[in-house]
This record gives sequence, C-alpha cells and structure tokens, in this order.
Amino acid sequence: MRRQMLIFVATMLVTVSTLAQTLNVRGTVIDENKEAVIGASVLVKGSNIGTKTDIYGQFLLDGVRKGSELVISYVGMKTQTVQAKASMSIVLENDAQMLDEVMVVAFGEQKKSSFTGSAGVVDSKKLEQRQVTNVMEVLQGNVAGLQAYSHSGAPDAAPEFRIRGISSINAGKAPLIVLDGAPYDGDWNSINPSDVASVTVLKDAASNALYGARGANGVIIVTTKKGDKSRTSISLDVKVGTSSRASNRYETIDNPAQYIETNYKALYNNYINQGQSVASAHSNANKTLTASSQNGGLGYVPYVVPAGQYLVGDNGKLNPNATLGNRVYNDGQVYTIMPDDWIDEAYRNATRQEYNLSINGGGTNGTFFASLGYLNADGIAVGSDYERYTARMKATYQATSWLNVGGNVSFSRSTTNNGADVSDTEDSGANNIYSQIIMMGPIYPVYLRDGEGNILRNENGIVGDFGDGQLLGSDYVRPYLTQVNGITEASMNTNKWVITNFALNGFADFDIWDGLKATINASIYSYHEDYTSTQQPFYGFGHMSYPNGYVYKYNDDMFTQNYQQLLKYNKKFGKHNVSILAGHESYKSNTGYLYADRKNMFSYWGNQELNGATTYLSNGGYKVDYNTEGWIFRGLYDFDGKYFGQLSYRRDASSRFHPDHRWGNFYSFGGAWIITKENFMKDVKWLNELKLKASFGQNGNDNIGDFLYTDLYDINKGDGNDITLTLSSIGNENITWETITNINVGVEFQMFKSRLRGSVEYFYRKTTDMLSWVKVPLELGYAGSYYNVGDMSNKGVEIELSGEPIVTKNFRWTIGANLTAYKNEVLKLNDSNKFNTLDGHPGYTSSSYFYGEGLPMYTWRLRKYAGVNENGESMWYKHADDGSLTTTTDPTSITLDEDFFDCGTALPDFYGGFNTGISAYGIDLNIGFAYSVGGKVMDWTYMQLMQNPQSGLTGMAIPLYQH
Repeated sequence: MRRQMLIFVATMLVTVSTLAQTLNVRGTVIDENKEAVIGASVLVKGSNIGTKTDIYGQFLLDGVRKGSELVISYVGMKTQTVQAKASMSIVLENDAQMLDEVMVVAFGEQKKSSFTGSAGVVDSKKLEQRQVTNVMEVLQGNVAGLQAYSHSGAPDAAPEFRIRGISSINAGKAPLIVLDGAPYDGDWNSINPSDVASVTVLKDAASNALYGARGANGVIIVTTKKGDKSRTSISLDVKVGTSSRASNRYETIDNPAQYIETNYKALYNNYINQGQSVASAHSNANKTLTASSQNGGLGYVPYVVPAGQYLVGDNGKLNPNATLGNRVYNDGQVYTIMPDDWIDEAYRNATRQEYNLSINGGGTNGTFFASLGYLNADGIAVGSDYERYTARMKATYQATSWLNVGGNVSFSRSTTNNGADVSDTEDSGANNIYSQIIMMGPIYPVYLRDGEGNILRNENGIVGDFGDGQLLGSDYVRPYLTQVNGITEASMNTNKWVITNFALNGFADFDIWDGLKATINASIYSYHEDYTSTQQPFYGFGHMSYPNGYVYKYNDDMFTQNYQQLLKYNKKFGKHNVSILAGHESYKSNTGYLYADRKNMFSYWGNQELNGATTYLSNGGYKVDYNTEGWIFRGLYDFDGKYFGQLSYRRDASSRFHPDHRWGNFYSFGGAWIITKENFMKDVKWLNELKLKASFGQNGNDNIGDFLYTDLYDINKGDGNDITLTLSSIGNENITWETITNINVGVEFQMFKSRLRGSVEYFYRKTTDMLSWVKVPLELGYAGSYYNVGDMSNKGVEIELSGEPIVTKNFRWTIGANLTAYKNEVLKLNDSNKFNTLDGHPGYTSSSYFYGEGLPMYTWRLRKYAGVNENGESMWYKHADDGSLTTTTDPTSITLDEDFFDCGTALPDFYGGFNTGISAYGIDLNIGFAYSVGGKVMDWTYMQLMQNPQSGLTGMAIPLYQH
C-alpha cells in the first residue's frame, strides 16, 4: 500500500511539474496600421505545432513549453521570432523585399528582387476571382506584353497568345507552356484553374533562354498547388454563374414591313430606270417581291393580303390590310409562315456550374494536395456545351535527411458538344451560325408552324425552315442560304469532342554536399481525343447530299516524355551569393492520327459509329515523332543584395532539322541594381524599392512542322497490286534554327510602404534567319520549300502599375493597370518572295494581307474606297495613265499593284488591361477589362451586307443606311 502511495505521489509531482512547464498562449497579430493580420502563420520553432490567425488576427496555442519561441510570418511582411508568453501582441512590419518575393522561373524559383529578366505573375487569388474554364483566360489584361485573343464562341474556347509581338511569318508564334516544370503540349482546358497556384509569363531572353528552342516566343509556366505543412484543411468551392452575348447587333433593318418596303423600292427604281411607267413599275415590283432571287425577288414573304390587292401600295408602304401569318398548303399539310428573329433564337443565357473539392496538409516529413473538380458550362449559342471531370494528387516526402521525393498525378476527361458551328467569330465571314443569323433577312422563319401558328415538332425534334421548298413546296425557296438552318441543325447534327488527359510527374532531390544538390525530374503525358461529326439526313443540305446520313470520325493520340537531370549549387560567401545550375534535358513526342468517314447510316439516332454506316468514303492515318535534347547552364550572382548578375547557356538539338544542322547555341546575360539599398538612398523613406535591370540574349525557333528537311512522297495504288510513289514536297536539308535576339531594359519601383508598385520596360526583339516558305517557278515541278531567309523586328514599351489606395481593418481597395505599345516591322524578305509592291515596298500578298519590307505584319493590301458619286454609285481610287489619282465605279478593273493601297495593319497600336477590386467584411467584388486600341479588322460579314440587292443576291439583311 505504501509503495502504491509513493508511486501516486511521484506521478502527481511529475504531472504538476509538466503543467508548470507549459503555457496556453493567446495572442493577436496586427500590422503597422494596427489592423488585424488575417491568416498569419504562428509556428512553435523547431516543431510542426502551429496555427493561423483568425479574422480578428487572434490565435490560440495550447500546451506550449515554457521557453519556446514562436515564428510569426505572413507574405509581404517581415517574419518575427518571439518568446512564447501567455498573452501576446505581435506587430508585423511591411517588408518591400518580401512582397511577392519568390517567383517561379525556369527550372526552379528565384527571389523577385534578384530577378534580372522580365516576367509577369498571376497568383491563385486572381484565378479565384474569375469564372474561367481555361486557366489561360485569366492572363488576358493582367500581364503587360501579353496579347490574348480567341476566334471561337465555343464554351471550351482556348485563347491564343502572343508575347511582345510576332516573331515569324511561317514558323510558330505561340509561347511554350510549362506545367509543373515539364513542357506541356496538351489541352489547356484539362488544367483545372482551381488547382493552380500561380502562372508566370517569361518575356525576355534572360527569363526563357534556358528553354532554348522552345522558348523563342516566350514561356508560360503553370504551377499547381502544393500541401501546407502547418495545417490540414478541406475546402469545397462552388461557383454558379451565367453568361450572355455582349456584342452589339449590326444596324440592319429588323422590321419585316420595313425590309419589304426597302426591297420594293429597289425593284421599283430598277423598273423606272428601265423606262417603265409608274403603274407598270409598281405592279411588276409587287409581283417580283415573291418571285425567285434570279428575278430579284425574296422567294416568299410572311404577309398575306386580301385577293386583288398589292402587298405594297403605290406610296411605297406596306398595305395596311396585310397581316402576318401567310398560310401555305402542300401535300395535305397546312403551314404558317411567320418571321423569327434569328439572332434571338440562336443565342441564350448560358448557365455555368463548377464544383471543386480539395484537401491539403502535411507534417514534418511531407505534404499532400488532392482535388476533385466538376464543371458543366453551356455555350451562349444553342447546341453548344462543355462538361469536364478533373482529379489531381500531389505529394512530397522527406525520406531521409538527404533525399526528398515527390509526385504529381492528374486526370481529366471532357466532352464538348458544338452542334451549331461556333468555331469562329461574327466578323470572320465563315459559314457558321454567327454569320448565318446576321446575314438572314428579318422576314424568314427559323421554324415551320402548323395552320394554327404552333411550331411543328416530330420524332426528330423541332422542324426548321431550310428555305429549299422541301416541305413548303417548290414555290417557297429562300434565296439566302438555301438548304441551311444552323439553329435547328444544332440539335440534330453531332459535333462532339471527347478528350482524355493523363499526366504523371515525379522528382527526387539529393542533398550531396554543402550547398550541392542533384535533382531528377521525369514526366509523362498522354492525350487522347475522339471526334464525331454527323450530317442529319432529314432536311436541307443533309437530305439532298446524304439522304441516309453521314458520319465522320477521327482519333488523335499523343504521348510525351520529358526527363531532366540537374545539378544545383548554392553558396554564400560573406556578402557574395552564388547559384549555379547545370544539367541535361530530353523531350520526346509521339503523335498518331486516324480518320474515316462513311454514309448511308442504318439508324441516324441509334448508331453514329462507322460500323453503323455502309458506304466507305475515305480513311487514313499517320504517325509523327519529334525529339529535342539540350544541355543547360545558368549562373546567378549577387553582392550584398544590391548588385545582381545572371548568365545562361543552352545547346539544343531538334529532330526537325537535318543531322548536320540539328544543334544550336543559345545564351543570355543580364544584370540588376537595387538603388534603394545604397547608403545615399537611406533617407528617402517614401521610396521602398528602385531597381534598374537589363538583359540580352538569343533563342531558337524550330516550330515549322516535321520532316521539312527531306523530300516527302505520297504512296499510291498502281495497277493490280503495284505501289507507286509521287513526290509530295521537296525538302531543304540546310534549314536550321530561326534565331530571335532579345534586348530588355527596365526599371521597377515600390513607393509609400509598397502601396504603389510598378515597372517600365523597353524591349527589342529581332528575328534573323527567319524560316520562310519560298515559292519557285511551277515548271520545276513543285511549289517551293522552306529556307532560312528574312528578318523581322518588334520593339516597344511596357508600363505596369498596381496599388492599394485605401486599406483599413475591414476595407481594402486595389487597382492595377498595364499598357503595351509596340511596332512590328518586316526588315528583309527573300528575293524570290518579292512578287508585288505596295506603296513602294517590295513583298508578296496572301489573301488581302501584304508582307513587305519596311511594313508591319498583316498589312492590308486593298482597293481603297472613295465614297459615292452624284448618282449614288460606290467609287474606288485608281491611278490614271499619267500617274494622277482618279476614281472608278468598277472595282474589278483594279488589278495593278499601284492601284492597291496600304490600308493599315491588323496589329494594334497598344493594348493592355485594367482591374480593380474591393474587399470588405468578407465580400469581394472585382472587375477586370482588357483593351486593344488601333489595328484594322476586316469585317467580312458586314462587307457582304454592304452589297446592293441584285439578281441572285437577295434575301440578306440590309443595313439601315440603305433604307
């Protein structure tokens, strides 16, 4: 009994002693303005015990040993280490040098203060503020020097990018995408924006020279989120939104009565000009209105008038007795012709739903991040929608004191339906649903209706009017887009993509010796795309061309591998900091493509597979391999955090060139000086940072397609079982790297406790040995081949500003803006490509564009409009025999070079973005704009509307000015 009592007493003494050695710590973290710091990290030094401050800046830690130190940190503020007490109040100071200090760059991370190149960074906060399907969409207007644009209205449309201008005529112009350290060739929509931590845009040679061949047009680095060692968290993000058409309608006649009156007036004037009497012209104009287009008529109209009366009176106005609802009897069926607004019927308010679930956390030995995502987005055009499933798992593990390993696996599967062709924009002139609805006259129905005016439906869905007389009868043929109705076909034609992506990244870091580390990175990526397109057999073009249906399919497969072996050495010698990177990288891509189409389908709705159709039409396929290999070196140096230097070199080889010309050498060097760290600037308190920087370097470009250095042949079937070869293209084994030289000079600044930040940069990019297609005389038996000829330059200025005008405890207002102004110029072309001249500039034409020495890319070479003459006829400028400027009303007579004019370029004068946001009491409101000023656009659709109604060209919409 005594022994048990002694044990009990001893245990109590130990417990009391332990309790006496621990603290329950309560504290508050505030900034210099005495505002709460929300989300600051509070960690017990030397352990994984920690927490975050709440919305009041408060925290609580139980069981902290007496004598322990707490490490309090927050992005943009100086980290503090303080002694743990029962009650604490910690003031964190702003640290301009820590603000966005670490940024993702080529093959790793780097402090922003030591970065000598040019880059723009978009973090996860801006991604969270936008409802975007594609992570790249958020870059538009948020990064100076980057121009983003889209040609499509599809819900999964991905933008195209140009960084600091256009570098080539025929070679690739798009930047390289790097995902978690490895080149990414896949579908951008397969990257869930919710998984992304940051996007870095590298713009100059000092930034992207380490990517060598593939970094010539800039680099966009996408970095996904990783786990947090300090805590484990589960988050569910739900976004619901809607979108609608934002562009204005063309100013066309949308009133059916006014449209008919305008057409009557044109016909009436035509008959008067032919010498007919007023009565005859009036009578014939009314008769012609419902005649065929060849006679200048509209085919059919939606109005009905009492027997013996004209549709349009002799005053040129619609008969007041005319009523909408023209009934037509055909094959025992009664139809009612009623006009529809094609634009209203084609567009809709599209809904969007997105759900993302993520878990992240970690401990002393590792971190993890896992996510699941689902997106369902309708397009603003009928028949278009997008659905996506994503999953990601990312983890790291400190296996030993000298080995750290990690992996990142992701999967996505998406389905895009695009029954209505929304593959291009309204001003493209393409025969898609956009141009169809804009060009359609306001008197024609989208849908057929029964005798009571109800929209007809059958087993195939809503019945549309295809304007070909198939249902209404041969007297009812629509002149414009006969046999076509993109709105109703959107629900009948299949136009579907199913894309599956799988990516796996892994790394191993080895700590070899003091400051010396070896890294092995490996990644594989698999992409598979299934596409199905059908043509309905029931109405219009499909009924006439494929009465039993048509199906087309293709499969596109890509498998890529990327391997890196890197040695890194980082060492500090007093005030000297040295960082050296050396390594090797290899990349391999294998692409396969198969296609086939058939007609005469057994069941259009029941079987849309190739085996569901009986008649073979075509099939084919190919495979392409592409490899690159590179040796890498980079050296970074800084002295006392004031003076910075950088040198990089890469030797690259590409399989797209002949073995004798496969290797290229690319390099860069740069420097920076933080002036505010000098002693003579210590008294300038309002200026937190002033940095000057400059860089120079070269990149290569090989993006011209494969096997262009060798002759290519088509394999054909001969007699019997014989096989014949025919020359497809002539190769040029001497082609090699297109070289781009970059110069960048800039200044960065932060003022007023970093409340105002900005930069101004000048850049100059010159492309030499441009990879250009060179034509040859046709008598040689081939069209031409690629050569390294031609030079081009881009030069301009970037300005970027951001700030926080108002910051209080519960309110924060942020604002940012950027502007890029640049000039592009073709400096030199091959003599063989100088077929034409434009205002004295030699060059060649491609469609309506002119590529000439001394001119920018995409210069418009057009006949120049000169207004109208006294008879109301359009005129164009033309040179007379003596060289003087005159006019002509016949544009087809203008064929000579000197009669075509430089009508500007499609490239903008300047572009950029503006954004502002307010955060108050847990609610965020953000607005962003992207703008482009200057640059001429050819609106092909509106140009067609400008034509005067004439025989064979009626039924289209009419601009208001013609009324």
